[in-house]
Formats: sequence, structure tokens, C-alpha cells
Amino acid sequence: MNETTKQDQISRLFMCIGIIFVACLLLSNLIAGKMWAVTDSITLPAAVILFPVTYILGDVFTEVYGFKKARFVIWSGFAMSFFAVLIYLAVIALPHPGFWEGQSAYETVMGTTPRVAVASFAGYLFGEFSNSMVLSKLKVATKGKKLWVRTILSTVVGEGFDSVIFIMISFWGTMENSVVLKMILFQYLFKVCYEIIFTPVTYAVVRWVKKKEGIDTFDYNIKYNVLKG
Repeated sequence: MNETTKQDQISRLFMCIGIIFVACLLLSNLIAGKMWAVTDSITLPAAVILFPVTYILGDVFTEVYGFKKARFVIWSGFAMSFFAVLIYLAVIALPHPGFWEGQSAYETVMGTTPRVAVASFAGYLFGEFSNSMVLSKLKVATKGKKLWVRTILSTVVGEGFDSVIFIMISFWGTMENSVVLKMILFQYLFKVCYEIIFTPVTYAVVRWVKKKEGIDTFDYNIKYNVLKG
């Protein structure tokens, strides 16, 4: 049902899921500096164990509430990520006492370069918005059927943008091209497989949220403007 009054409301459940979404995003950015040696030849950023959850939650927002509300959450996540980076850099810049020996380690963990920050923000925005748009369009095309097809295909597109944009901007030219391409491939495959494995969880959450909220939004005749509309 597409009741305008319900679509315009922000429920407690919507807020709770939004908080979890932003928390997962901020934590993913924080742990991204830790590298995970999956095998002797495959290395992935530790964020891959959590970041795909933001895509699962993004699917829930678009599937239940529609693209416009998903857009609000995506931009909220971006704003909080940008704010967090500013705070990290401000804290790092504070003078520290001579007896404190943790400054270098703190800078390594909490700091970021402009290049990596741009890569992270660009990958996030392109990935999340393309994921939401594809899911929204497919829901209308499939008349709300085959949720698993919509979530997986939207993830294939969204995570593709995110993986390529983030790694290319962050690492291209800093190491051998073959290594960069391998990083893109394995990170992308890991995230897509993550989504596939957690499809039953996505089904259960979507079904529960629709029942609790009493809505199931179809984005008929909307403009996919990432800023407004």
C-alpha cells in the first residue's frame, strides 16, 4: 500500500534500523585499516566482515520504505562518516604530552589520507545509491516477487561500483596493477557471496519489518534523483 501519510512518517523502527546502518558504516570505516590475510595470496580489508551488512540494511530500507527514504539514510550515513573523519583528524592534531607514546599508533589506526577518504566516500555513495535504485526498479518490474533476485542483482551492481571505485582510487599507482585488480576481484566476490549467504536473513527481516510497519512501498513513477525529488 502506498499511503502518502505513512511514507512521510519516520517510525521508531525506521530510526532504529537507521542507527544500526550508520553504526555499521562507521565501524567499517574504522576497521578498514586492518588487513586480513585470508590466504597467503589473498588479502582483504577487515571491513569486509561488516560493511556488507550496510547493503543488507539498504535493501531493507528500499524494499520496505522505498527509494526516497533509503536516500535519506544513505546521505545520513555519508554525513556521519564525514563528521567522524573530521573528528579523528582534529583529535590527532591535538598536542600530546611527551610521556605519551601512543601518538604514532593512534595516527595509524584513526588517521586517513585525503586520497583514501575520497575513495571511501565515492565508493560508498556510488555503491549504495546504485544498489537502492536497482532494487527499487526491479521491485516494480517483478511486481514485488522474487526478493532474492532483487537483493542479489542490486548487490552485484552496488558492490561492483564500491569495490572498483574504492580500490582504484586508493591503490592504483601505489602497487602493481595485477595486485590491485586481484584485490578488487576478491573483495567483490567476498561481498557478493556474503549477500547470497545472508539472503534468508534478509527475507526474515524484510518480512518482519513490513508486518510491523504495515507498509510495502512500490516506487511507481518516481525520479531517481540522489539529491531530491
